[in-house]
Amino acid sequence: MASSSRGRESDERPHVLAVDDSLVDRRLIEKLFTSSACKVTTAENGQRALEVLGLGDGQHASNCVSEINLIITDYCMPGMTGYELLKKVKESSRLREIPVVIVSSENVPTRIKECLEEGAQEFMLKPLNQSDVMKLRCYMMKLSHPSKGQLCIGR
Repeated sequence: MASSSRGRESDERPHVLAVDDSLVDRRLIEKLFTSSACKVTTAENGQRALEVLGLGDGQHASNCVSEINLIITDYCMPGMTGYELLKKVKESSRLREIPVVIVSSENVPTRIKECLEEGAQEFMLKPLNQSDVMKLRCYMMKLSHPSKGQLCIGR
């Protein structure tokens, strides 16, 4: 569900890949990031996210990959967890620099620690709100404009 306009302005907006098996949660994330001037592509599971990222079975790199500034994924999904998606992204030399944020409705300290140790930028509890998105924008801007040198508050 990426924006199809290709104007100069849309190319400079941060691009978020939102991965969640819940349609309601995907729509919420999409709305929050869109209202913060971001482009959003959604995926209903980890396998579909890998396809969008060009890591699906037998796929070549997608043009979309170079534009993605942040991956936000639910932890608990059928088939492939957010943690497993995180590991695949961090194992890829092409994708490992993209910040990954894990979200969950469950506050499980061992799960949080495991995700952060594997390379997640943040672990946030659902439901997300606009202040969470504002906190994450600095990660997106740092990747799309590294010379700006913005500091992120968080871990």
